[in-house]
Amino acid sequence: MAAAEAGEAELGLLECRVCFEPYGPGGQRRPRNLPCGHVLCRGCVGALGGRGRLDCPFCRRACGPSDTSDCLPLLQLLEVLGPACSILPAAGSAAPGAPGLRLALGGWGALVNPTGVAACPKSGRLAVSHDGKKRIHVFGLSGSCLQRFGERGEAGNDIKYPLDVVVTADGHVVVTDGGDRAVKAFDWDGRGVLAVREGFCLPWGLDATPESDVILTDAEAGALYRLTADFRKGELKKCQMLRSKLTSPRGVAVCQTSGAVVVIEHLKASGPNNSSTRIKIFNADMDLVGQMDSFGLNLFFPSKIYTTAVAFDKEGRIVVTDVRSQAVICLGKPGEFPIFNPLISHGLSYPVGLTYTANNSLVVLDSGDHTVKIYSST
Repeated sequence: MAAAEAGEAELGLLECRVCFEPYGPGGQRRPRNLPCGHVLCRGCVGALGGRGRLDCPFCRRACGPSDTSDCLPLLQLLEVLGPACSILPAAGSAAPGAPGLRLALGGWGALVNPTGVAACPKSGRLAVSHDGKKRIHVFGLSGSCLQRFGERGEAGNDIKYPLDVVVTADGHVVVTDGGDRAVKAFDWDGRGVLAVREGFCLPWGLDATPESDVILTDAEAGALYRLTADFRKGELKKCQMLRSKLTSPRGVAVCQTSGAVVVIEHLKASGPNNSSTRIKIFNADMDLVGQMDSFGLNLFFPSKIYTTAVAFDKEGRIVVTDVRSQAVICLGKPGEFPIFNPLISHGLSYPVGLTYTANNSLVVLDSGDHTVKIYSST
């Protein structure tokens, strides 16, 4: 029991969430408080504040390196644990059968406020949308950067503010651009092949069918669309509205086997902390077959869930992220929804994106520390 509690402590407290190195009592690993309350190791404070100004990588509050101070609670915890710190499990370790962290990509500087992640069904390459200079970052299987494109203002592949990204089965990267309310498609070299700029109020979430059609949410119009295009020729063939009268739909996922569609609605309420989400499930014919809001899910889980991303695993189960509990949760198949099974409950800061690779590895986009985290079953 003590070892398990120590493992949870390390996952939640004892590593720097920028460099992923464990804290230590001295040197570059010594934990330092920022004025905003977030904690970094001394090495990352120096690296991020090299010009005399340090912007917190989590909340963006500015300060100077001299404004930081020793994090006494963590230093006291390190002293209590003593030599036990050296035998704690590595970050991302999990119970037998649960996904374990295999690889972390990006980090502050490589990715800036990432918003979406997608896996290529064939090659396994990962495309990440973020607010850096080049809006799309492509990672290879080993974690190396293969391509970056989508610089704002660049002729032919301009992306102003990406909200989500998907990779189609025919190998095209499709992005929703909130900056000019468009849907834009690119090849792997970053060449823009199609841009749909008319008819959308605020295109947001994306997923793709096995036929390379794109399922798209429009958060402002409250609608769900299906786009059929010949991306190689740069031709839009059809834009079909599948559902209307949705409430601020954002995240969306399509089951690659059954054709079921899951949409996340964002519900407004009075008070800054009263917002909630609702999950709606449609079958392949777009008939509503189930739904559950934050209150209903709270009957299965002790904290109020706020869902930001959704995906189907290889077996057709619905998997969601919850930013309030900093977790990834499996809700079961549409016919058995909801079955509550936490998959990842430690090591995440602010999970906003979710996808699965062809080999069923779970990919989580963590905007809190600007990383892509890849989990595999142990």
